[in-house]
Amino acid sequence: MEKYDIVIIGAGPVGLMLGTIMQRWGYKVKHIDNRAEPTPTGRADGIQPRSLDLLRNMGLKRAVMAHEPAKVYEVAFWDPSARGIQRTGTWASCPKFIDARYPFTTLLHQGLIERVFIADIEKNGGRIQRPWTITGFENNGMDTEYPVEVSLAHVDGEARETVRTKYLFSGEGARSFVREKLGVQMHYKDPIAHVWGVMDGVVRTDFPDIKMKCTIHSDAGSIMVIPREDNMVRLYIQIASSTDPDWNPRKSATEQEVQDHARKILQPYYIEWDRVEWYSVYPIGQGIAEKYTLDERVFMGGDCCHTHSPKAGQGMNTAFLDAQNFAWKIHHVESGFASRNILSTYETERKLIADNLLNFDAKYAKLFSARLPSAGEVAGAHKDEPAEENEFVKTFKASCEFTSGYGVAYDPNIFNWSADHSARSPLFLTYPENTKLRTGRILIPATVTRIVDANVVHLEQEIPLNGSFRIYVFAGKPSTTHRAINDLARGLGSKRSFFGAFTREDVDSVSYHERENPHSKFFTVATVFNAPRASVDISEALPPVLARYRDHVYADDIWDHRVPDSKAAAHAKMGLDQDEGGVVIVRPDGYVGCVVKLVEGSGTIDALNDYFGAFVTKKLGGEQAQL
Repeated sequence: MEKYDIVIIGAGPVGLMLGTIMQRWGYKVKHIDNRAEPTPTGRADGIQPRSLDLLRNMGLKRAVMAHEPAKVYEVAFWDPSARGIQRTGTWASCPKFIDARYPFTTLLHQGLIERVFIADIEKNGGRIQRPWTITGFENNGMDTEYPVEVSLAHVDGEARETVRTKYLFSGEGARSFVREKLGVQMHYKDPIAHVWGVMDGVVRTDFPDIKMKCTIHSDAGSIMVIPREDNMVRLYIQIASSTDPDWNPRKSATEQEVQDHARKILQPYYIEWDRVEWYSVYPIGQGIAEKYTLDERVFMGGDCCHTHSPKAGQGMNTAFLDAQNFAWKIHHVESGFASRNILSTYETERKLIADNLLNFDAKYAKLFSARLPSAGEVAGAHKDEPAEENEFVKTFKASCEFTSGYGVAYDPNIFNWSADHSARSPLFLTYPENTKLRTGRILIPATVTRIVDANVVHLEQEIPLNGSFRIYVFAGKPSTTHRAINDLARGLGSKRSFFGAFTREDVDSVSYHERENPHSKFFTVATVFNAPRASVDISEALPPVLARYRDHVYADDIWDHRVPDSKAAAHAKMGLDQDEGGVVIVRPDGYVGCVVKLVEGSGTIDALNDYFGAFVTKKLGGEQAQL
């Protein structure tokens, strides 16, 4: 039998993100999909700001934006009025209180997004085998290194093959063969309460906000408007509710019926369709899988594990982060860096996020489907006074951080330091008392100047998604931290440090031009000084082990309106002392692992050894550091 590092079932968002990462990192991947071609029409279309950050970090953002997607900066709210509907307000899609590089939602047909990933997979030597499906699998242990036996077949049933793999990953979607065979149950939050029609097409209308994202409530029903690429628009149209006298959760409707219903909801405005590209009717159900894996060899992700309404635009984005979370943990186990028990954190971290999503989505869907009162129906309302902000708008505003993707917050565990972590050094900085960085949340964005070429850059984007932990040394003022920096470098040089213990075997022959991983494939170092760029001489300011990362040395000399009075904005945004700095460890997926005070002596390196010692495969510390 052919042997693979991983077999991926399904080439939707979760499968393609996982396949792209694993192919880039040199794994042998078997990737199948039961469709003859990528998504031709419909399905997901919204890329949230945090996901756009991730795509940029992977070098894929430019290919996505080349398709000229629609961008949603604001959401308009429309409610019932005496004449039909009227706009009652607008709100930023990604408000300014969220520190986002791209404060908008990107709207693009899922098939075009899939093709961006497929092109990258093929560029790196992989391919999607179509149209093939899975017919069986078993973790039978007949080969201890490749314990899972997987049976595959062409959809016409004529061709079959059986392979062995270290891991099997199901990205099949809601109707998952793998989940069903494992016997994993889906738990539904609420019974189906609403049926919706979704329609992509090109329209003619005098509705003024057709190029905006809109939530529309009228006496005739509700619509959500989503602008799309190529003059298209997506309409979500409610066609049935559990409050209807003739409620039927399996109710269907024709294109014409849904269009007629949309016309009634949009009155006094007209709408006509030049063409319809895709149309579907679906019931809303919020469900979550009770397990994401049973044996940490066969895993699931994406819609296979969580189903919800699409109107909050979270399905594809949640799938992306499922895949990214899973990929780097498998990578670290298979590379010999981390203990196998870290794989349990895939389920605990991602199931928590899915559970939060479903709780939010249930509230959002219920409110959206409700018939909200018009201004005239609100007691005490007058024509010359604005209507009181309704519950839907309040919920939308409160949920903006979550829907943008920046609200993802993992609980404390071996990767996300807390006072309960096995590493107990007093040098760990806690949120919010000693740092603005919260472990388990994304690194706060910061703009700095790169020393080697004077380019102004986004610090959080400088290190690409390469499977490495990111060590950000906020070095404060050079005159203040010179000795602490040298002591840190001395500690890194020890063969018993977290850094030195995982030195590359080919370290002596690594290319001079290697930017991210000259010493270890598990760590990339970036150093940020509180000093003007012109005053920093890398060879003088840094000992050799840190100077080797010359392309990742920066000056914290760019003003930021969020910390207008600071002299070192990046330090200030992280909540670090601008003179004394600190060390921030960021996980390979961009989430903060721990924050440690930068001090003279061995305290900083000792604390970091304790943190990494909780999950790496080698014993750390206990030896005098040597460069």
